[in-house]
Amino acid sequence: MDEIILTPESSSVRAIAYSKATRELMVRFESGTYYYLEVPARVWREFKAAESKGGFVNDVLKPLFDVRSSQA
Repeated sequence: MDEIILTPESSSVRAIAYSKATRELMVRFESGTYYYLEVPARVWREFKAAESKGGFVNDVLKPLFDVRSSQA
């Protein structure tokens, strides 16, 4: 991952990260880690700026991008 950001201000999201090379966006929750695939850099920038990280996951990432998960 090119950039990893801890998100203590979020009640659900613990950390987020992005790889420009693979266009993979990682979201870490207490319950596990999810990797959203083929995410444009523009969406990564919007996610970083989003006031609610959990809301962004639900409103943008889940409906638009394929995901794979791994256990925490």
